[in-house]
Amino acid sequence: MPSATPELISPRSPRVSAARRLARRNFRGKERLFLAEGPQAVREAAGHRDTLVELFATVEAAERYADIVGEARAAGARTHLADEQVIADISTTVTPQGLVGICRFLDTPFAQILAARPKLVAVLANVRDPGNAGTVLRCADAAGAEAVVLTDASVDLYNPKAVRASVGSLFHLPVAVGVPVEEAVAGLKGTGVRVLAADGAGTDDLDDELDKGTMGGPTAWVFGNEAWGLPEETRALADAVVRVPIHGKAESLNLATAAAVCLYASARAQRASGGCRSVTES
Repeated sequence: MPSATPELISPRSPRVSAARRLARRNFRGKERLFLAEGPQAVREAAGHRDTLVELFATVEAAERYADIVGEARAAGARTHLADEQVIADISTTVTPQGLVGICRFLDTPFAQILAARPKLVAVLANVRDPGNAGTVLRCADAAGAEAVVLTDASVDLYNPKAVRASVGSLFHLPVAVGVPVEEAVAGLKGTGVRVLAADGAGTDDLDDELDKGTMGGPTAWVFGNEAWGLPEETRALADAVVRVPIHGKAESLNLATAAAVCLYASARAQRASGGCRSVTES
C-alpha cells in the first residue's frame, strides 16, 4: 500500500461509527463482529480463514506493517487508510498501534468440542474480568489445551480487553461460550474427561495428584471468579477439588497464575509415560 492521504479522516464517517460501536457488547452480539487491535491480533485474524472482514490502518502503520496489510488483503478484508484520530476513535487502547481489524465471531458449538474428544480443556465459570479471561485463554493455548469453555455467567469473550489479553490465542483454539456450568461438566464427563475444580480451599493437593499419577488422563479444569472462587454447587459437580500448594508466604495466587500452574501440570502428566498423549505429540 503506497503512502497516501488517508481516505477516512472523519470520526463521523458511517464506517468509522459502525466500527466504534463494536466496543459495546450489545452491538457486537447483534452484528456478530468484534475488534482486533494491533499487529499481532490482526496478523492472527488474517491467517484465520474467513475471519478478518475489514482493516483500518494509519499511513505509518500500513508502511511499517506492509506484510500484515498484504495478508489482510489476500484474506479478502476491505482495507482503509485512516487518519490517526480516526484510529484513536475506534481503538479502545490508550496508545493505539495503528491497526484495527473487524472480525467475525469465532465461537464453536459446545457439541462440536465434545465430538472432538479433547484431552485438556479450561472451563471459565463466573469469570468476570476480561483481562483474566483472555490471559487464561492464552495459558490454555500455551499448555496445549484443545478447547476453552466460557459459562453463561462469564465475561464476553469478545470484550476488547479479553481479545488483547489473549495475544492472538483467541484465533488458535476452539472456544465455546454461554454454556451453563452444569451442562459443561456433564458433557465433558460424558466423553470420559475427568473434571477438576481449581480452588484454594480444595481438599486435594495438586502435588499429591501428580505424585499419585492421577493427572495423565483427559482432564478439564474449572476456574472460578477472581474474587470469590467457585461456589459450593459448582465444586460439587467436579470429580475432585484441587488446590495449588502455597509453599511460601503468599496468601494466594491470582486466577491466571493458578490456571497456568494447573494446565501445565496436566500437560506434563499427559505427556509422561502412561499419559494420554505421546511424548512426541504436539
